[in-house]
Amino acid sequence: MGSYTIAVKLSQRYEHAVEAVRSALAEQGFGILTEIDLQATFKTKLGVDVAPQVILGACRPALAHEALRAEPSIAAVLPCNVVVRALDDATTLVEAFDPEAMMGLADSPALRTIADDAKQRITAALASLDLPEEDD
Repeated sequence: MGSYTIAVKLSQRYEHAVEAVRSALAEQGFGILTEIDLQATFKTKLGVDVAPQVILGACRPALAHEALRAEPSIAAVLPCNVVVRALDDATTLVEAFDPEAMMGLADSPALRTIADDAKQRITAALASLDLPEEDD
């Protein structure tokens, strides 16, 4: 886990974790704009087997709009990527791009406020995931 991510390891099956991440992000006002199934893509394009993992492109439109008004080129790092990756049959890692990492790209007071808001919301979403898995 790099210093450019916010992460949480869950004692949950991958499929359950993906749905929990979607719900947690929605509760913080994020919608999912893109979804990349890395396992399927690598299998199809490269014939390579990797653990189940998906990149969810999460966006909170109001924050994205403010960020673009403050620094139009920040669009190159939008939306906020959230990766859900199976570590084994019962453990899943969730990593999100840390909005503070944007500050190394464009340090402005307006962008700092937006990054702080986004980080607070993403951190809250990930913190809400660290719950025991319910039996199906």
